[in-house]
Parts: sequence; C-alpha cells; structure tokens
Amino acid sequence: MHTTISVVIIGRNEGPRLQRCIDSVQQAHWGTLRHDIWYVDSRSTDNSLSLAQAQGAYTLVLPVGPMCAAKARNLGWQAAAGEFILFLDGDTELHPDFVNHALNALADSSLCAAWGHRRESNPQQSIYTRVLDLDWIYPPGITPYFGGDALVRRSALARVGGFDDTLNAGEEPELCARLRAKGWKILHIDVPMTRHDLAVQTFKAYARRCYRSGIAYAEVTHRMQTLGDPLWQHEARRDLVHGLLYLAAPLLLALALALHVLAGLLLAALGMAVLLRTAWRCRARSGGNGSLALQYAVHSHLQKIPACFGQLAWKRAHARQQGLALVDYKE
Repeated sequence: MHTTISVVIIGRNEGPRLQRCIDSVQQAHWGTLRHDIWYVDSRSTDNSLSLAQAQGAYTLVLPVGPMCAAKARNLGWQAAAGEFILFLDGDTELHPDFVNHALNALADSSLCAAWGHRRESNPQQSIYTRVLDLDWIYPPGITPYFGGDALVRRSALARVGGFDDTLNAGEEPELCARLRAKGWKILHIDVPMTRHDLAVQTFKAYARRCYRSGIAYAEVTHRMQTLGDPLWQHEARRDLVHGLLYLAAPLLLALALALHVLAGLLLAALGMAVLLRTAWRCRARSGGNGSLALQYAVHSHLQKIPACFGQLAWKRAHARQQGLALVDYKE
C-alpha cells in the first residue's frame, strides 16, 4: 500500500500567496506518494476560495462564528483521509524535497511529527521582515513543539483529539504538549521546509503581531500549568517582567537624571550594554552580519512591550471570564 499524505492548507485573504502555496505543493517531488490537497478558508473576502478550487484543491469554509487557525486545521485534517497530514499556512511555499525527508524521519515510530526550516521568501521586504526572519531559526533535533508547518501522523492527532479550537493562537505548542504527554516525540530536521511571506511592512503590523504573541504566551502558559508542563513558563514570566520594565524605562531615566546627570548617563549606558550583549549573542543567527545582529537585538527587546500588553489583555479577559477576538496583523 502506498503512503498517503493529505496536505491541509489554511488561510484568509491570501490571494496570490495561496496560489503560489498550492503551486509549490503540486510541483513537489512526490514520486510514488499519493497525496491530496485541502484548503480551509476562514471566510475570505477576496478570491482565495475560487483560486484554490481552480487549482484542484478540495475546499472547506469555516462556519459562521469566531475564527482561529485551530478550527481551520481541525476541519481540514478531520475531512482528509491521509495517513500523514502536512499542515501548511496559505502564505508559505513548500520546498520540493521536504516531504520525502520528513517521511524518512518518521520511519521512527516514536516520532509523531517532523518539521524543517522555515525562512522568509523576501526578508528585504522591510526592516521588520528582515529581523523577524531570524526568529524562524531553530537548532535541529528533538524539540518540544512544531509551528504552523509540519508533517504529522494522523493517528497521533486522533489520539489527542487534534488542536484545541478555543485557542486563538499558540495552538501548535499546546497540541504538542498533549502529544508529548502521550509519549510522542517531535523532530526538527535539518532541511529546508517552507518559504514564508510574512507581509509585515509597517510598525503597526509588527506591533500587532507581537501583541498576538503575548496573548498566545499567556494563554498557552496557563494551559501548561494545568498540564504540569514547563513549556514557556520561564519565557512568559521573563517577557512580562521585561515588558513592564521597558515601559517604565523613560520614567526611571527621568528620575535618574533628576537625581544626578551621571546617574542618568550610567543608566543609559547600562541599557546600551544590554543591547550590545544581545547583539553579540545573536551574531551566529545573523550570519556574522553585525548590523543585522544589532537590529535583531533591538527587536528582541522592543517586541516585549506589545507582547506585555498582549499578556495583560489575556489575563484581564481570563479574570473576567471573557474571550479575546482573533488579532490579525496583516494589512
């Protein structure tokens, strides 16, 4: 029996990006592998649905109600019948050899999922995309979770009931925690997987993306506490404290200057030293590009301010037993 793979693509208003995504799947090196393509649309207002249909994909549309990626992914993999599910975001392009590499890795029955390297298709699109591209860099090996693109065993998904569709973001790490609790392992393989079109060209879009990340951190961390899983516990606390500290930084600097000019200068020098230390640590990630390392260091600290607001927004909504609407950063 030939291995069957169902490719589940999710998206909303992706237009030409979705067309390129489906083209990349169709042009991949499938060999004797049987595959089908499913596109789950989050009620787009553009021609994404008709584009997918014209390219031969099976199409599904999320019903009326709150939308999130978890609902779309669940709708897709539950409708498909593949032994393996390849999840893709509609703004990505699949590397032609990834599926074969991932399947070879999944010959190990202890693994439930394999994923590779995702990078930006046009990192020079903006300064935001240039630094966010480096966020995708992870070392290969056994990892606690995968992201939006991954090849996953259908049996593993079925065993844990798929994604938690009450989560607006962070659904992949939460799913992976439940998979790991069942004894499964997740492997990051050292091969190209997808090219991604982040489409972040303004500070507003950048800040909204960071804000959404903060919401995901807070919500997933809360779930992990319930599961007794350490995932993101330290990182969420650190980012919340750092975000609050950075918000208070102008006041602290003003107070220091009011006390003594030297005190203010020393505080400013301390901030610069922290920034340069971060840039030094990022030199390998930036490929030795000092300017890019410094830009990434600024991003590493700056993003914690909107992410802090995201965490606080979730904590406030949770205390009031209210939900938060999906945050869409793309313009």
